[in-house]
Amino acid sequence: MKITKISVAIFIASVGPSEAFTNPCKTAIGSSAYTSTINIHGNSKVAPQQSSSLFPRPRSSQKLAATAVLSPPEGSSSTSVNGGVLTFKTKYGYLNPFAIYSGLTAILWALPWYVALTLCQFMYKITNNKWDKMKRIPIFFSHIWGFLLLKLTNCTPEIEGLDLLEKFYKEGRAAMFVANHNSWLDIAFMAITLGWRNHKLIAKAELEKVPILGKAISIGGHVMVDRSSRKSQIMTLKSGMQWLKDGVHLCAFPEGTRSKTGRLLPFKNGAFKMAFKVGAPIVPISIVASGKAQPGDWIFPKMMCRGVCKVVVHEPIESTGKTEAELAALVRKAVIDGLPEDQHPLDEYVDDDE
Repeated sequence: MKITKISVAIFIASVGPSEAFTNPCKTAIGSSAYTSTINIHGNSKVAPQQSSSLFPRPRSSQKLAATAVLSPPEGSSSTSVNGGVLTFKTKYGYLNPFAIYSGLTAILWALPWYVALTLCQFMYKITNNKWDKMKRIPIFFSHIWGFLLLKLTNCTPEIEGLDLLEKFYKEGRAAMFVANHNSWLDIAFMAITLGWRNHKLIAKAELEKVPILGKAISIGGHVMVDRSSRKSQIMTLKSGMQWLKDGVHLCAFPEGTRSKTGRLLPFKNGAFKMAFKVGAPIVPISIVASGKAQPGDWIFPKMMCRGVCKVVVHEPIESTGKTEAELAALVRKAVIDGLPEDQHPLDEYVDDDE
């Protein structure tokens, strides 16, 4: 089943997932940490200091005051298994004919992608990283792979608000792109929304060990974090801030993990701290129904995303003249405004990090 593991790794990102980005630090880099979450109304609350970790590990569970999951389609007992009569379960998750086709397509186009990444790696080595200092070329190859995969599987989402991005790009500034996170599809959706632009994701260091995906992450210059190392956490903040200063966009999913119910989870403030420290604007993005196209227990998408999934781009929010809490609340409100009711957060929740 080794090829299955590789297949899963290949599909989960066009340039690598950033599920690990959870940063509850309160003040400047190196200061004591605190846990900050934002509720549905955008109000922040501060929990007592419990850990010096800047990037706490993901919640072991999501304890909610009330249980709410996306309603399964009519005639089905679960959204997970509603992939047709030919759906079957494997050790790694559900599959159906469309999911198999998506996986084979991902693997086929990953082979030239791997060759291209290897050539980039060779050039960086012989030039001592003086060639392509912004690591733009490996991102370009990753874009090609991701865009082809979405097109060939008819999984390109509807995108609203592209005119806002075109207007912002004319300003020549870098931004932090922040989105909700329900599915591995979110990574490819984020990339296709940004267009052919250089950008870096926040990713956990463990993903560097995954075949092909790990190579794309390391060679592409993405911001890596080892959550077991305080030093790595501080370096991650510095690295992310430097990319923004250099004019390179950053992408983050501030929930820190995929939502199992589809509803928006509390935000961690790492992305907001980076943007706030360098005065970079934040572009809120709402991703609709990606969890329906590829639930968490499916290896690949179970259906075509066209007509099902949508990405909503909101007006950039300036970080200057605001506190970090105010910035986070405004971004969260924008993300919620672009989501359907069944993806809105609950009024009450209990965060395991508290």
